[in-house]
Amino acid sequence: MIRHVVSWRLAAEDAATKAEQSAQIAAGLNALVPVIPEIRSLTVASNSVEIAGNWDVVLIADYDDVAGLEAYIAHPEHQKVVAYVRSVVAERSAVDFEL
Repeated sequence: MIRHVVSWRLAAEDAATKAEQSAQIAAGLNALVPVIPEIRSLTVASNSVEIAGNWDVVLIADYDDVAGLEAYIAHPEHQKVVAYVRSVVAERSAVDFEL
């Protein structure tokens, strides 16, 4: 099993905009679960503790194998969400590892 962990730092500075964008990212990613069969589990969360250096949004998703992760990444519906995410983030960090 492969776990895919992605964190984003939003470009917006104000809390209201960050909350709106975080919610839109979560909605877009959660909508992929019934569409992309390779997703085994998916959690999206917004940072809830304001500690200096924390990022704004995290995705934790599991796939059977690397091929499943690659199918998710390439899926056209995922690419639509990626386009929105890229339009609102300043930085992205990711780690993929075996469970």
